[in-house]
Amino acid sequence: MKVGELASRTGLSVRTLHHYDEIGLLRPSRRTPSGHRVYGLAEIRRLQQIASLRHLGLSLREVRECLERPEYSLARVLGLQIERIREEIARASRLVGLLESLRQKAVEGGTFTIEEVTGAIQGTLHLEKYYTSEQRAAIARRASEVGKERIHRAQEEWRGLFDAFARAMDRSLDPASAEVQALVERAEALITEFTGGDQGIRESLGRLYREEGADNVLGAHGFDMPDGLWDYYGRAMGARRSARVEG
Repeated sequence: MKVGELASRTGLSVRTLHHYDEIGLLRPSRRTPSGHRVYGLAEIRRLQQIASLRHLGLSLREVRECLERPEYSLARVLGLQIERIREEIARASRLVGLLESLRQKAVEGGTFTIEEVTGAIQGTLHLEKYYTSEQRAAIARRASEVGKERIHRAQEEWRGLFDAFARAMDRSLDPASAEVQALVERAEALITEFTGGDQGIRESLGRLYREEGADNVLGAHGFDMPDGLWDYYGRAMGARRSARVEG
């Protein structure tokens, strides 16, 4: 099928499929005389592997490395994704049980403890999995300090920043270029504001994104992350770190 039909059937964008082709992750089986990409069953099977590995939280670079290894067959990758989804279902089921209990108490005019409510919040945000109790307390204090309005504005700033990174990626700007590094500086300022400069919280935040997957974390906050953008953002951040070491 042509790229447009494949995009329509899978829910991926044509731009994403073009990007996969450009980076050598998913090549079309052939092109028509007019230059249109055409994909066959082998490419669609590979696309399923890519989608499954992305769901597991792997970057595009890591996906490519996995696909180059024979042990990552389609069956193996699907098995890994099934295991992850089952874990997510179990976690969601536990959270649903807790929320239903709280809702029933609220309907009946019953009382519930602060621990029950904060437990529901933690389950919703997965904070307990990635942050220590001390870090969660520090994050709560930081949120109280900056206030809800500032948190909302920061989310909008992040949205604008990712849009700017996406435009830079579409223009094929070098992640180490001055223009992209100016965006990195703005991102660093927002990260520092959120973490209060705490390196431990920053490392926990990084683990959250690695293990849950940037698409899943950002999607929960209403961000639509184009394929390839998180990898591009990571290379831009890496260029900043390299420049600091060399400097």
